[in-house]
Amino acid sequence: MFIQTEATPNPSTLKFLPGREVLVGEPCEFRDPSEAVISPLGEELFQIEGVTGVFLGSDFISVTKDEADWSHIKPAILGAIMEHFLSGKPIINEGVDQNLQNSEEEFFDEADAEMVEIIKELLETRVRPAVAMDGGDIIFRGFKQGVVFLKMQGACAGCPSSTATLKNGIENLLRHFVPGVEEVRQTV
Repeated sequence: MFIQTEATPNPSTLKFLPGREVLVGEPCEFRDPSEAVISPLGEELFQIEGVTGVFLGSDFISVTKDEADWSHIKPAILGAIMEHFLSGKPIINEGVDQNLQNSEEEFFDEADAEMVEIIKELLETRVRPAVAMDGGDIIFRGFKQGVVFLKMQGACAGCPSSTATLKNGIENLLRHFVPGVEEVRQTV
């Protein structure tokens, strides 16, 4: 098994591509070991000293580190990913609804429902695929008084260029296509 790695715009996050499907459905993010208990792979990665985040996408795994040097922890991460896939263990434990992770209640005024649908469609078709290429994801959280609230995940969370991505990229796109959008803000 050959696992490729790619740098992301976030220097603390590397994207690992095992050359096969990782996760069906919505991506999963684990910001600490207690969140990763639903994922055998997530738990294995958090056992590596220096790992502070794991993001599982459709065909990639993004791993975020603390101050540890990539040259010291990357071999252990590669080994854990390879061992996991060769073991045949599931990525997410059976019977666990991985969509619960992103089930945080959305908020918006019912009068804005049509506008919110357009915003979500643009995020789904234009933003999320591009952000996934960088090892992350963006989730719609709400819309209020012209402000779109988004949650950044994976390599995007904590990325030095995330503010530029939000303001120069996503905000400009939404303002262009959706009259009434004035600003985009990040939520946690």
